[in-house]
Amino acid sequence: MTEVPGFERLRAVLAQGRVVRKQIRAGGDLLGAVRRDPRIVRDLVSGLTGGASTPPPAVDLGDRVPPAGLSEYARTAHAAQRLEAAPETVAAYLLGLGNIPRWFTFHAGWRGAEPGQAEPGLEFTQVAKFMGIPADLRWSVAAATDTGLELRGTGPQGLTLGLWMTVTPDGPGSMVYLDAGLAGAPIEGPLGGTVARSLGEALTDSLASLPAVLAAAPAGTGRAARKAVRHIASGTVLAPTTPVLVGVGQVVTRTPEPEFPDPSALAVRALRAAAADAGAGAGLLADADAVFTVAPTSWQYRDLGALVAAAVGAGTVDTVQSSPFGGDGGQLVINEAAAAIAAGDYEIVLVTGAEAGATAAAAQRAGVDPGWPVQDSQVRPTRTVGIDKAANNAAETTAGLLAPINMYALIESANRHRLGRTLTEHASAVARLWSRFSAIAAANPYAWQPVEQTPEQIATVSEANRMISAPYTKLECANLTVDMASGIIITSAAAAEAAGIAQDRWVFLHAGASGSDEWFVSERTELAASPAIAALGAAALGHAGITADQLTHVDLYACFPVAVQIAARELGLPAEDPARPLSVTGGLTFGGGPGNNYGGHAVATLVQRLRAEPEAYGLATSLGWYLTKHALGVYSATPPARAYAHLTPVIEHPPARRAVTGYSGPAVVEAYTLPYDRDGKPEAAIVSVLTESGDRILVRSTDTGTVHAFTDSDLLGVPVTVDGDIIEVTGSDRLALPAPPPAPVLIERRGHVMIITINRPHARNAIDLATALGIERAIDAYEADPGARIAILTGAGGYFSAGMDLKAASRGEVPITEKRGILGLVALPPRKPLIAAVEGPALAGGCELALCADLIVAAADSMFGIPEVKRGLVAVGGGVLRLSQRLPRAIAMELTLTGDPITAARAAELGLINQVAEPGGALAAALVLAERVAVNAPLSIDAGKQIIDQCPDWSVAEAFAKQGQMAAAALSSLDAGEGMAAFVQKRAPVWQGR
Repeated sequence: MTEVPGFERLRAVLAQGRVVRKQIRAGGDLLGAVRRDPRIVRDLVSGLTGGASTPPPAVDLGDRVPPAGLSEYARTAHAAQRLEAAPETVAAYLLGLGNIPRWFTFHAGWRGAEPGQAEPGLEFTQVAKFMGIPADLRWSVAAATDTGLELRGTGPQGLTLGLWMTVTPDGPGSMVYLDAGLAGAPIEGPLGGTVARSLGEALTDSLASLPAVLAAAPAGTGRAARKAVRHIASGTVLAPTTPVLVGVGQVVTRTPEPEFPDPSALAVRALRAAAADAGAGAGLLADADAVFTVAPTSWQYRDLGALVAAAVGAGTVDTVQSSPFGGDGGQLVINEAAAAIAAGDYEIVLVTGAEAGATAAAAQRAGVDPGWPVQDSQVRPTRTVGIDKAANNAAETTAGLLAPINMYALIESANRHRLGRTLTEHASAVARLWSRFSAIAAANPYAWQPVEQTPEQIATVSEANRMISAPYTKLECANLTVDMASGIIITSAAAAEAAGIAQDRWVFLHAGASGSDEWFVSERTELAASPAIAALGAAALGHAGITADQLTHVDLYACFPVAVQIAARELGLPAEDPARPLSVTGGLTFGGGPGNNYGGHAVATLVQRLRAEPEAYGLATSLGWYLTKHALGVYSATPPARAYAHLTPVIEHPPARRAVTGYSGPAVVEAYTLPYDRDGKPEAAIVSVLTESGDRILVRSTDTGTVHAFTDSDLLGVPVTVDGDIIEVTGSDRLALPAPPPAPVLIERRGHVMIITINRPHARNAIDLATALGIERAIDAYEADPGARIAILTGAGGYFSAGMDLKAASRGEVPITEKRGILGLVALPPRKPLIAAVEGPALAGGCELALCADLIVAAADSMFGIPEVKRGLVAVGGGVLRLSQRLPRAIAMELTLTGDPITAARAAELGLINQVAEPGGALAAALVLAERVAVNAPLSIDAGKQIIDQCPDWSVAEAFAKQGQMAAAALSSLDAGEGMAAFVQKRAPVWQGR
């Protein structure tokens, strides 16, 4: 008989259980037995990590003195191996913790990120396996020197460990010693000796494999291993992969140069200035591992980074470029570069962006072809970051809301409405804000327009300051025709130390965050709001461990005044605090709006401020399109308390509005703008009105009466009648703006259960694009919520879902999302458990939605089927695939080929659904089932679900090993101990999820 892996281990555990049963019989109850002999529980639990109770043999250490810390442990294990390699070579290899999988025979994986170079204070979690049973070992590096390292750790059920790796010279070669200590409850019982024996054997086997592994390692590849770095001013010991900004440079050429330099040439100048700023010289540029660039708008490069790398002598390196359009790119590429350094992918990254719009315009006026570089069609960056999709929907395009100036002007009027200001009051406030920005630019040597303007000069319309799009004058608009470039050098702390860069040049990235608002402005609940900025700011500041009040320097992306006002409001920053202005450059009007790269200039300027005030914190934001996509970062010359992270938090969007064109009927004016021609006359009125049902109507009117009405009066909030492009005022009283229509997807939290309800009963809960997006966002929120252990997907109004909304699909609103695919779910169901509570027919897409769930509760009168074959279609939303996985082949074939539905009773007989409820009672029954799941340990729930989901793809040989890896986190968690303790104490466990 072939032994099943782990079977002998199971026998040992069961044998220990028999001992427990005998003691229970003697004492009458488990609790009493445990009270008399607490080792019962410890020994039973240790049976999951140890083996038989045979004591380990004595180990002869000879004259060698073991590490002093070993005496702290109840049991020890030792191993030694002679190697031909030199001691420094062996030590360097051992200090690379990422090499552990190559030679540690009991290593089974990492829990979380793979550790890099050993350094004091570094923490990581290793999945180790003894005698077929995996366990999580949480290690901390206590010491790391040229002769080895010391690890201290904890394991399951209070296990504590110490591990020393020591390398000493031995002739031309070296001796390697591994010494381990174990203590804690699992070691104190009779199985502790076997745990120590097992560990000693594993250490011996591991060292035996080391000579071959070292011989196979490429010689002289990569840079030398980096060590932890001590930050002198604070005394903080930094991980060698800590990202740090060490050099910044900016270029501004206010008068176009006769040789017409292209943006790449300006980028190279900025990076050379950054290298000089770092004090490391041009060699730092040549040593770069990667170049991250912001895509220019004045000239399209296929890979700007490749040109820059060649020009600075870096050669062929990885290149990363932002999406073609979007001012979020300036901060986004910094976030991405820092994340890559923190992950150990790179040590030196060059970040740059440049525009030569003024030169391009000058060349065009002169009729000169500047001969800027054109790259081969096959050239591509290593990767592209950022979202690249259409900025406008059909309603916005029809209304002429294509230019940012018109869209932001429209949003500005909505902002005025929200603030309750008159035209005069708001114009004065905006002019004061922009005047303060001009004063900042006047003191900024790299500003494009370093001239201070008074509020009166900004607000007053003149020949030099014409009205662009009401309420904005020219001096309130971004200035895009500039020749500017920024260069930023980001390195690891170890690389900065190795390059000899003085620490007073270092500025740390504490956190970055990025995300998007509702993509199309016309579909946002409120025009003058940004849930994304609020969420990103909270996430980044929270990670950095500070509040908005602790920010000393701030730069909010300032393309137009409303962008600054909304960002300040969402971040909790006062808009008129003279002690803390909201820009360090002067913004895009005065500092200069270099295409997508304004954020690079903001950070370069911020770095200089933070160097001068090492204890201060700074924040910079960048945004793309129309307050659509965002990125921000928190910086300080003070070392971070937590490792850098580029955060992408879930953004909970409020209900979206429908954007409609061709409407006739009553409405309320929400916002408006008037684009002006160069003669100072309004070309049209672009008006956003809201219907009683909460839909948004965009109207572009050239009707003389309509244009005059919006030119001469303040019509925000007044009732009107829309008829095509004619808008007539029907009252003078200002009305409250109608609320948005009900959300197509509702979220409710009941304890640890999240209920996700498809809320389109009028359409039998058919899924249109807005609903698919709502489902995707709800599932994202569920997965991100640590308090939610299980979710229920159901439908409102007595229906589950009729599947795809064919009418909406015929209009082009196909319900497919980028992340989770068809219906916002079927391509990527949640990792955590999901119950479908089904009322009514679940056919076609409705059936496919239900099949995404792990458990199904269905009303007795519900039906299941995939009738697509009757319509010449195929159930490619997972219907055929999942039915074939869950039903016998013949039944799956029948349902697929006939398209005929089956009843809930028949589905239950076949095992397709878990429970049949009374009509109208599916949700109540699902809640009872959900509570039965939610009371259990979260890590155990997750492990069980993942094993079931993934085991069909496992071979027999690997099945036990893989299930062990997935179960390790649960088996060695604090919750495992809590579960046993609660059982013994006859109480409900209190789970922590760790």
